[in-house]
Amino acid sequence: MPYKVPESVLVVIHTPDLEVLLIERAAHPGYWQSVTGSLESGESPRQTACREVGEETGLALPPARFCDWQLTNRFAIFAEWRHRYAPGVSHNVEHVFSLVVPAPFAPRLAPDEHRDACWLPWRDAAARCFSWTNRDAILMLPDLAARSSRP
Repeated sequence: MPYKVPESVLVVIHTPDLEVLLIERAAHPGYWQSVTGSLESGESPRQTACREVGEETGLALPPARFCDWQLTNRFAIFAEWRHRYAPGVSHNVEHVFSLVVPAPFAPRLAPDEHRDACWLPWRDAAARCFSWTNRDAILMLPDLAARSSRP
């Protein structure tokens, strides 16, 4: 099995009134997050965002619908997941995106990856995330939404 690329995306899916979709990891009950996933060979971060949203929610949308925040986070890979990466790899670089949907929808979850989903107001969603990068991105949503609605 090839090693994972230590580069990934985080996609915060939300409605115009900042209801945020969170999904719960199947292998880790209580670990709530936005859509995430590693880049595959030859993929751009935007292509990865599209693919991962499709795989994790069933939502197939064109790349232009995804807002690239031009924000990256670098974090230590949890020890329990390091075996998926080449020896000596300890950190990951994450590219942050968002996706606005008109209203909450029932995602089609991949049962081997996620066990549940919920829509929460942005503050509640941020508080539920196990990842600091996910929490911080959700906390930035009101500012991002205000900037994107200006003429």
